[in-house]
Amino acid sequence: MFHRLFPRPLTTLTTDDRLFKRRCDKPGRASRNAPPRPGTGPRLPTAGKSFAAAAGPLGITPAAVGQRVKVLENYLGMELLSRTRGGLEPTPALQAALPRLASAFADLEAAAQDLELQRGHELHIAAASDLVDLWLAPRLDRFRAAHPNVRFCINGEGDAPLRLGRVDCEIRYGPVLADPREDLLFRDYVVPVASATNVRRTAALDAALRLEGFPLVHVDFFKDDPAGLSWPDWVAAHGVTRSAPQRGMRFRRITAALDAILANAGVGLCGLALLGDRLDQGELALPYPVASGRWSQHGFVARFRPDSGGRRLLARSRAWLRDEARQTVLWLETTASGAASP
Repeated sequence: MFHRLFPRPLTTLTTDDRLFKRRCDKPGRASRNAPPRPGTGPRLPTAGKSFAAAAGPLGITPAAVGQRVKVLENYLGMELLSRTRGGLEPTPALQAALPRLASAFADLEAAAQDLELQRGHELHIAAASDLVDLWLAPRLDRFRAAHPNVRFCINGEGDAPLRLGRVDCEIRYGPVLADPREDLLFRDYVVPVASATNVRRTAALDAALRLEGFPLVHVDFFKDDPAGLSWPDWVAAHGVTRSAPQRGMRFRRITAALDAILANAGVGLCGLALLGDRLDQGELALPYPVASGRWSQHGFVARFRPDSGGRRLLARSRAWLRDEARQTVLWLETTASGAASP
C-alpha cells in the first residue's frame, strides 16, 4: 500500500541511531572514527551519570548513547568517561573542557532549533511497518488534501529527504504510559479471521471442531501483549477442539500473515483495527462470532518530540492523528459491540 504513495521501496528503519550506524558503516561515508555529525552527537552523560539518563532527552536507547560516545572517544584518541560506583564520571581531560562544551552545545541547540523551524513542511515519522502499510498510508491522502505542500519521510522513505536526527513522531505498539508527549491512538481487538472463501467452506462444520486439521496462522506481532493473544490462549478460552494449537505457519509481520490468509492457506488471529477495509470489502471474514475476540492491553502509541510545540505543522499532524484514531476506535467499538470493553 505504502509503495503506491512513494516510488521507492519501503525499508524498515525505526530509529535514528540505526540510521547513524548504517551511514557510518557504508564505504565512502563517515568512518567509525569520524566525529558525530551536527545534531547527532551525544550529550555526554555527566549530569545523570548514566547512559540511560542521557538516552531519554535524545530519544534513543542507552546502547546508542554508548556507541556514540565510543565513536567520539575513538576520534579524539582519549577516554572521556570513567565508570565508578556512583556512575559515570568525566575524566580529567573532559572535566577541563566541560565549560566550553556546555556553551558550544547550547549554541548548537539554538542553531538546530532555528534550522528546524525553517524546515517547514516536512514530517518525519518512524512507525511499525504493519501500521504504516495497513493503517497510516491509506489515510495519508486525507491529510494531503488538507495540507498539499507537506512532504513525508516515513521509516526513512518518502518525498521528503532523509535527515539524521530525531524524528517528529514515533508510533509504536506497546505498553500505554502516562506521558504527556504520548497519545494512545487505539488498542486493537484480536479475533480469528480467514478468507471469505474459507469461511464459506467451513460454515457448515460444528464450531467446536472447525479448527481441527485446519492450518493455523500465528502472528508474532502480539506475542508480548499480556492479554494473551495467541492461538493456544484462544483455544483454551473457548473450548475448541484443536490438537497442537501452537503449531502452524508463523509470521513476524501482519502483512505477511495476511497474504497467507487471503491465499486460503489458513486462519489467523489478527487485530481488526488494521484490517477494517478488507473486512468491509468482503475479502476477509470471521469464522467465529466477533464476541470470541479479545481486546489488547498494549496499544498503538504516538510519541512526539519534546520540542514539537514550536512547529504548527506538528500540532496539526498530531490533531489529525488523534482524529483518525478516534474514527478507528468508533469503528472497533461498533464492530465489536457486545464484547467486553478494553
